[in-house]
Amino acid sequence: MLLFLAMFVVALVFSSMGFKKYVWFISIGYGFAVAAIGTALLIAGRAQLTPGTICACVLFIVYGLRLGGYLAFRELRSSSYNSKMKTEIKSGKGMSIAAKCAIWISAALLYTCETSPVIFRFVNGSGTDALLVVGLIISVVGLIVESVADLQKNAAKKVNPRRFVDTGLYRIVRCPNYFGEMLFWTGVFVSGITIYVGPLQWIAALLGYIGIIYVMFGGARRLEIRQNKSYGNDPQYQRYVKTTPIMIPLIPLYSVEKHKWLVA
Repeated sequence: MLLFLAMFVVALVFSSMGFKKYVWFISIGYGFAVAAIGTALLIAGRAQLTPGTICACVLFIVYGLRLGGYLAFRELRSSSYNSKMKTEIKSGKGMSIAAKCAIWISAALLYTCETSPVIFRFVNGSGTDALLVVGLIISVVGLIVESVADLQKNAAKKVNPRRFVDTGLYRIVRCPNYFGEMLFWTGVFVSGITIYVGPLQWIAALLGYIGIIYVMFGGARRLEIRQNKSYGNDPQYQRYVKTTPIMIPLIPLYSVEKHKWLVA
């Protein structure tokens, strides 16, 4: 488990930017921590790399840099986004150092658990198998979906910044970027099903997978509340939310607003 602990330290280092701004623990720091873990695995596991494990590590790097870069650009360049977020996300001012450390450590542990299926593949000396290939395909599809969703939303907002987005992938599901995120991590979890050894590896992998799914549904709830405030009086928006699933295409779940246990 030394490799797992080493990747946990990597996640701690790269998510520590949250001490500058609280929300960065779980946003920009998240993306760059995942990218750093992918890079560190390529270096630490270089003696046992296979085509499949190389692809898995590179996917972490691409995923993390895309997410971290996108969030950093939005954070640093979008004044409208920042002003909107001030009313939704706590600034962290007045938060004790102990509370910040607790968030930092728990977030870094989550990121390590999310990537643990690939970490354990190195730990257990497993190479490339069929399930790793299947997982990689699922993850690539997820990465494409969330990337396209972000591009489509940005394009739609440039045309009409005051209207909700219901074009492109948003015709199929209201949060296609979150759906893509869930697909990505589903692929990562699936890729390790045949190689987990012992209860601790299963627990770590499950905690990472269940944790990110919970975070995504919590994010969807927060987004739904915000959109209801902004567009709730629009008949077209009301029709849209009643006929378009919020998280998973074809699954008739249209709202998570009332699920207060989804705090993210």
